[in-house]
Amino acid sequence: MPSAMKFIIERAKLLPSLAHIQSVVERRNTIPILSNVLLRAEAGKLSLSATDMDLEIVESVPAEISQAGATTAPAHTLYDIVRKLPEGSHVEFETAPGSGTLAVRGGRSNFRLGCLPVEDFPQMAGSTMPVGFSLGAAELRTLIDRTRFAISTEETRYYLNGIYMHATRADVPMLRAVATDGHRLARVEMALPDGAAEMPGVIVPRKTVGEVRKLLEDVTGPIAISLSDTKLKFAFDDVVLTSKLIDGTFPDYERVIPSGNDKMLEVNPREFAAAVDRVATIATEKTRAVKLSIDRGALTVSANSPESGSATEELEVVYGAAPLEIGFNSRYLLDITQQIEGDGCRLSIADAASPTIIRDTSDGSALYVLMPMRV
Repeated sequence: MPSAMKFIIERAKLLPSLAHIQSVVERRNTIPILSNVLLRAEAGKLSLSATDMDLEIVESVPAEISQAGATTAPAHTLYDIVRKLPEGSHVEFETAPGSGTLAVRGGRSNFRLGCLPVEDFPQMAGSTMPVGFSLGAAELRTLIDRTRFAISTEETRYYLNGIYMHATRADVPMLRAVATDGHRLARVEMALPDGAAEMPGVIVPRKTVGEVRKLLEDVTGPIAISLSDTKLKFAFDDVVLTSKLIDGTFPDYERVIPSGNDKMLEVNPREFAAAVDRVATIATEKTRAVKLSIDRGALTVSANSPESGSATEELEVVYGAAPLEIGFNSRYLLDITQQIEGDGCRLSIADAASPTIIRDTSDGSALYVLMPMRV
């Protein structure tokens, strides 16, 4: 049963942390305790923990604690209660010894929530993590944003259900992040941080990637990353996120990056993306295919569908090779062009049947590979 515990906390401080915590908790759980958040109040802080057994997040927020203690409460319900309380309110939490309930008071509202025993709450075993390094929040956001759209959602190829992070050597030591679903590949690299040279190649699961990205939204300082062969930990501000890694071997992605693509097309990425998006309105739901017809100085983007009709749009481009027609999945093409922040997007093409390389002409750190489609 929960021990007696009592504290008061500002709604504005509690709500963001509860939002992070509850998003880790699965909506359907066969193990009841996994639906709960662990609340531990001590030394002027409230610490909140949630886990789905693969991922654990612990976040601390300042609170006025009149009686230290711990309990667990339903995560989604607690989040909804705090979200609906009036802005600017203070929320009071209290458990009575042996009652098995948590009283939550805010404004004129009173709630009683059923608790489960603290000792049932699973802890991710604190194994040692021999490798540790630090990355700027902006750098980690870039690594995630430029690769995560290419993560596979096919459960059978579970080793593709994440971002592969590893140390490698190009001309200088690099930290590289790679994701692929077999149709497209994203690879982004940056200078290897101090302490990362000994890191094993790790596959960070899709859910972990999503949760870390949410947490990073307003972070400006450095992120401490520690890892072993089986686990990975991100720590910053008042948050620690620990995750199991995907136990599998990421394929040799270098083999699918073509080296002999000799036809170069340069186009403004925003104009290109807008044209693809407009023309794709006609493309069939099933294939989402658009065709690029490339000639000297001009690119025609087109789509045909037996139901909807046809669409074409012409763009000015830089291209000096033989005329060429190639088809792509418009959604995949847009996912890639949206990552390009500069004013130039370069497509290196071999022919209509081989993978195309897409890069930002002003930023060499990211490379994308896209398989063509028959159109």
